[in-house]
Amino acid sequence: MNARLLKVVSPLLTFARSKGYKAPGGIRYPGGIVYYPRNPDHKDPEYTPSKLFRVERIKPSRHHPYWQKKILKELNILEECDSNVAIVKNIPENNSRLWKVKHLVKITPIVFPYGEPTKDDINYTVLKENGQCIVTKKLEPRPEQIEALEQFSNDAKKMDSDTIKRDSRYKWNNAFSGGF
Repeated sequence: MNARLLKVVSPLLTFARSKGYKAPGGIRYPGGIVYYPRNPDHKDPEYTPSKLFRVERIKPSRHHPYWQKKILKELNILEECDSNVAIVKNIPENNSRLWKVKHLVKITPIVFPYGEPTKDDINYTVLKENGQCIVTKKLEPRPEQIEALEQFSNDAKKMDSDTIKRDSRYKWNNAFSGGF
């Protein structure tokens, strides 16, 4: 056989990229995140980012490095803490921290379908699991409704409940005696 065909490759020879390798064509976002699109002419769709995230711990932090546990403790969602849910601002510093523990948490953007809450609405606000923050406003009657109620109650032609009951009882008792 030909000696060139039986060329032996050393099993100790490895091909690995160095740690400083950066693939070309990536889109760099704030917070140190680099995205590599499939198509070179890819454009992100217009999107208004949410101001807040609902972060829920879905896996325990046991057998994970101390720096990931530290991030969960800063978010107050470690196992020893009372709650598994935290509300986090959508800023680059928090996004880079969440990127490091993304395998341990579920991140849901918070949306406000009925408007953002104010300080007065704090007792009437509910945050759902799907990220909807529902603000229930106080029910207050409009002035025209109050005026219409007063006008109805003061109307002279209005029948009171005693008259209606008496008339209904009379019609019930004498249903077939009258000539139609």
